[in-house]
Amino acid sequence: MFVDSHCHLDRLKEASTQLDTIVSDAHSAGVEHMLCVAVSVKEFEQMRKTVSHYPNVSMSCGVHPLHYEDVCDIETLLAHCQREDVVAVGETGLDYHYSADTKSVQKASFIDHIQVANEVEKPLIIHTRAAQEDTLALLNQHYKTSTGAVLHCFTESTEMALAAIEMGIYISISGIVTFKSAKALQETVKAIPLEKLLIETDSPWLAPVPHRGKENQPKYVKEVGEFVAKLKGISVDELAEVTTANFYQLFDRINKRPLENRA
Repeated sequence: MFVDSHCHLDRLKEASTQLDTIVSDAHSAGVEHMLCVAVSVKEFEQMRKTVSHYPNVSMSCGVHPLHYEDVCDIETLLAHCQREDVVAVGETGLDYHYSADTKSVQKASFIDHIQVANEVEKPLIIHTRAAQEDTLALLNQHYKTSTGAVLHCFTESTEMALAAIEMGIYISISGIVTFKSAKALQETVKAIPLEKLLIETDSPWLAPVPHRGKENQPKYVKEVGEFVAKLKGISVDELAEVTTANFYQLFDRINKRPLENRA
């Protein structure tokens, strides 16, 4: 069975009417668990109402670097991330590709998220694009390796991946790896140790081949897994087994939370 280590179920176009079917379709495709990741603390309660009743869906809480207008104070972030049904902090990070003019706001928010993750001892979900040096520098300065973290939807250099892995950080690969234009990323995937590898959809965006042009769904993580398995020269079953075990090792609160606490 696979897991989708990063998706945004609440942002699917038909989330309000078809989410039961979407979650069921994922399970039928061999996806046993999904992590629904917040992009805004302001929108967290609505996300929670949308997904919290599914026992095979877990949640994070945080502010995406491109949602800099939604940045909250560290006390508010901490209060949300202390909740029993929040298993991770983020997504957070730095994105200089789309918003280099907000570097200072992004950095301050990223530091807050790192500190909150350290305090609540829940793993950090990191978005990084065109900000390799600052991302690694802030992690080196503020991140406790015992906290746990993942660089999600990874598209940066092999050197950055290996530097993060040296800090104990996992690398998560999305459907981008299946794109013809992703030759460099495909080479990076070959260099990532299996024990630090995760897979995801980042649904509803970035549907893998052969579903490009469609709205992405968690069920498509199977195609990501199949492609990554081929790159790594292993069976799909082994890839699924290892990445699923990695997921539960990183997000260890998922197995510990009583399901009745999700009501």
